[in-house]
Amino acid sequence: MKKISILGSTGSIGTQTLDVIAMHPEKFEIDGLAAGSNTALLLEQVRKFKPRRVSVASEALANEIRGALPAGTELFSGSQGLVEIAAGGDADTIVTAVVGSVGLQSTLAAIEAGRTIGLANKETLVTAGHLVTELARKKGVRILPVDSEHSAIFQCLNGENRSDVESITITASGGSFRDYTRDQLVGVTVEDALRHPNWSMGAKITIDSATMVNKGLEVIEAHWLFDLPYEQINVLLHPESIIHSYVEFRDSSIIAQLGTPDMRVPIQYALTYPDRWHSPAKRLSLAETGRLTFREMDFERYPLLRLAIECGKAGGTATTAFNAANEIAVDRFLRGEISFLRIEEIIDEVLQRHINESNPDLEQIGYCDRAARELAVQL
Repeated sequence: MKKISILGSTGSIGTQTLDVIAMHPEKFEIDGLAAGSNTALLLEQVRKFKPRRVSVASEALANEIRGALPAGTELFSGSQGLVEIAAGGDADTIVTAVVGSVGLQSTLAAIEAGRTIGLANKETLVTAGHLVTELARKKGVRILPVDSEHSAIFQCLNGENRSDVESITITASGGSFRDYTRDQLVGVTVEDALRHPNWSMGAKITIDSATMVNKGLEVIEAHWLFDLPYEQINVLLHPESIIHSYVEFRDSSIIAQLGTPDMRVPIQYALTYPDRWHSPAKRLSLAETGRLTFREMDFERYPLLRLAIECGKAGGTATTAFNAANEIAVDRFLRGEISFLRIEEIIDEVLQRHINESNPDLEQIGYCDRAARELAVQL
């Protein structure tokens, strides 16, 4: 019986992880659940999966639910609560499904404790990839990708000699506005942006998909996960989201991973690796699909993708500043404070004022993150 703890259990990835676990109750046990402010859903999850340890976003929320928890359930709160769920208890695997850089400290704590990481929180590697991967190597901890694109590349590389890799290509659906011109983006609404044509994701990631920031973060994440230079990482527009990503080898062979767009497949593979179990996902029929289409990535149309890759190549705190500015800008857009295109402008303005620190430690990363957020709020 494998014991699992989930950071971000009430979010899109968290709930789908629990869907997978519910399909195999004889194989999995939930050790801990960490949520934000959705206490109603968290209590439902507690009743169904009976975790020994629970955490919520604040002490006030913890006091609200304390009386509703089963006797003996340990309750934590805040950022320290995330660390407790990640590093305490008896979990074998920690699924990091929180959104944003808030997942960094808890992921580092889980690695320090020797837990296997099912990584769905790409911002962890974006903000501190050098620290996370170095600690994982030191502790002998495996980081298993949960994102569909990185899971695809991971699967394509299974059994292959890494020195034979010519390049990897991350596919992108194009998001809610993939058929819009730049002019048509003026005045688009939050509701428009949240209508993703293929995937069921949380609000922040759906907006990131529309701006193509999500793909930029995935390029940076792939750099750290697969130890590849940015020159060997490509992005290709693929509206159907059937080919999740592929690897080209030096003999010109290409290995791709295909499937219907269902996040439960890469989630389950991260939980069961190296085994493959029956999945609830709809089977892919290429005959029914009919055709697959592809387009070269237009960096003029998606300037934030270009900017993210430039930050990745610059290294240091550039990626931290990029991510922090984006988190604030997206939040402001979702709350109706700024327009969709203003997201790009805020990130660009923050980066223009950013002074890059090479090879930063955790303290420098934290300072950069806070400074970038403060500036993104003020702009």
